[in-house]
Amino acid sequence: MTVARKGSFVLIFLACFTGFLSPPVALTLGILYGLIITNPLPDESREGARLLLQASVVALGFGMNLHAVLKAGRSGFLYTALGISFAILIGLTLGKLLEVRGNSSYLITTGTAICGGSAIAAMGPILQASTEEMAISLGTVFILNSIALLIFPPFGHYLGLTQTQFGLWAALAIHDTSSVVGAASKYGTSALMIGTTVKLARALWIVPLALATAAIRRSKSKVHLPWFILFFCLAAVVNTYLPVLSTGSTMLFEFGRLGLTATLFLIGSGISGPVLRRVGWRPLAQGILLWLVVGLTSLYFIRRGWIGL
Repeated sequence: MTVARKGSFVLIFLACFTGFLSPPVALTLGILYGLIITNPLPDESREGARLLLQASVVALGFGMNLHAVLKAGRSGFLYTALGISFAILIGLTLGKLLEVRGNSSYLITTGTAICGGSAIAAMGPILQASTEEMAISLGTVFILNSIALLIFPPFGHYLGLTQTQFGLWAALAIHDTSSVVGAASKYGTSALMIGTTVKLARALWIVPLALATAAIRRSKSKVHLPWFILFFCLAAVVNTYLPVLSTGSTMLFEFGRLGLTATLFLIGSGISGPVLRRVGWRPLAQGILLWLVVGLTSLYFIRRGWIGL
């Protein structure tokens, strides 16, 4: 039975690289697999999702123009700083009101404010968070990521959002880079480029927030830098200034797109019955309320033209 489960799991994972499965379908298959059959390779899937996400993001850089990347980073600096500050303030307030215990409230807040699982993974050691607190926070974020990937594209079409508007909204309101890219790629090529660049610029805020948290907590834990973002920028340099390598760049960009589809399957397969029970209603309520506030506020500002590129 275990061998059969492992075989079926690997087959679906490999099918994600064929291009026949869209990101939402891959994520849905992963969730159904995790809930009904149970992931037979949970540890390997968790580590594989992390590594494949980073490699896929770098590969996507070969489809980006460096000038567009820098423009998105500069334009998004101010509202990213304001958005992160706003999300942290609201998140910690909600955590206190809902009496979310331990470090879970701060982890969920930073995961929502910056970049989901990556921010939680960076903050956990600094806070000396327990395995249970990490699992609760990651479970909350992954559940909401899954929902966002499925509902954002149709909701964006319903509202008539442009490619630019949707890319910005996805980058500001969806937790993890993988789900931002999955939702944006479903919406369109321009949305994918904008969503990816703004989200990666947002992810850089892990560093100052981690350093500030370590200083306040007087923690000696090492701050982990998101080095894959640097390689994403280098890939964009190659694509912009070495057009002779365009064929190779196109192939790598396609690998990045398919790799992110496979990543979403791995992430979805990590949502199981025990994970849902472990999360509990208080952290999940905090995560949902904070996500709604951030998502609706950013959407309002984008549609009014107060946030844009």
